[in-house]
Amino acid sequence: MSQDQHSQQLSPATDTVQLNHTVVLAKDRQLSAEFLAIVLGLAVGAPFGPFLPVDLGNGVTLDFYQKSDEPIQPQHYAFLVPESQFDTMIARLESLRVTYYADPGHSEPGRINWLFGGRGAYFADPDGHNMEIITQPYSRR
Repeated sequence: MSQDQHSQQLSPATDTVQLNHTVVLAKDRQLSAEFLAIVLGLAVGAPFGPFLPVDLGNGVTLDFYQKSDEPIQPQHYAFLVPESQFDTMIARLESLRVTYYADPGHSEPGRINWLFGGRGAYFADPDGHNMEIITQPYSRR
């Protein structure tokens, strides 16, 4: 059976390609999942095998996977958040005593950016992943 025939036999769940989940490596999956869930105002889901999911509410989960035996290579995760929740998220970072920055290089502490007609901030999670919250998607030419 050719790839085209196989694809035609399957009934697609969607007409477009969408991200369903991604794995986030963590030294302590519980700590990292709870940290992000608190900042974003979400809940940590029930464990799914070795994964601890945080459901972003749009059909996408971040599945935290514990990898305590080797160094974590920091990654970047950007979250498009409602404008009405941005200040609350910044306040949560402040209450957790987590420094946020206006820039991805973390050189402007305690400041936000105003890119593309919205607001944004960067912060590190417990494993050094560079997290970003933005209220407007980046314009792509």
